[in-house]
Amino acid sequence: MLKINKLNKSYGVNKALTEVDLNVSEGVVFGLLGPNGAGKTTLIRIINQIIDSDSGEVYIGGELLAPKHIGLIGYLPEERGLYKKMKVWDQMLYFARLKGLSPHEAKLKIKYWLEKLEMETWKDKKIEDLSKGMAQKVQFISTIIHNPPLLILDEPFSGFDPVNAEIIKNEILELKEKGTTVILSTHRMESVELLCDQVAMINRSKKILDGTIKQVKSIYRPEVYTITLDHLTRDLPTEWISKEDEGSYSFTLPLSGKLPNELLNELMQYGQVSQFQELIPSMEEIFIHQVKSTENG
Repeated sequence: MLKINKLNKSYGVNKALTEVDLNVSEGVVFGLLGPNGAGKTTLIRIINQIIDSDSGEVYIGGELLAPKHIGLIGYLPEERGLYKKMKVWDQMLYFARLKGLSPHEAKLKIKYWLEKLEMETWKDKKIEDLSKGMAQKVQFISTIIHNPPLLILDEPFSGFDPVNAEIIKNEILELKEKGTTVILSTHRMESVELLCDQVAMINRSKKILDGTIKQVKSIYRPEVYTITLDHLTRDLPTEWISKEDEGSYSFTLPLSGKLPNELLNELMQYGQVSQFQELIPSMEEIFIHQVKSTENG
């Protein structure tokens, strides 16, 4: 759906993007990760043709990015852009018409989304009279109302309570199931774990990580296992024991060059193995590790 080749952008002497390559498959949720100031917003603005790159190419659906592609993109910016004095219905109608919908089609879609997100009673309220979470729903609907094949969401859960965050999460997954490609930029790593098929991380203007969630976790797995033994038949090495609870002994061990089955066979000589599970790093742990490694490098 989206292909980026050797993208570069500088602001004076400050590099925002350096030789960035990305491939976003069609119909996936793609996590665009990185700390503040890494270059993510610059990349998003280039895709949306808000600013130009210094060099490199962006392709959408195999075509070089051009003004005609603006209508194919739905963009929810981190800095929300609603008109506070406008009523909810008028606001949505305005954005729908900007995206090329006819008045009749726009009204049908607005009615559909207001009903779906249980906002019918709010249609005549001014934006300034809404809670932050309700205003966020208005912004979300305005972003997706024209059914864009490419959806770019920058911190979409900001301002939502857990209930409404769950609603928006489910809407994102439903859009994905219908074939929408979603680029999700967020600092909420639990959302990345739940939603994303692929991720890329940018730090200090460069891409430092790229792949599916499974691939990324596999690269950074420490090959350490958490183990619990019951009914010991012989004494455990003292350096293994980290916790004892009524005859159950729990500890962690690295593979140390062994295969998992070899380690398991060794453990079975000491008692009954009731837990044998690899410690897989979370995306948050990988994120922190990568950012620190880049800074130290």
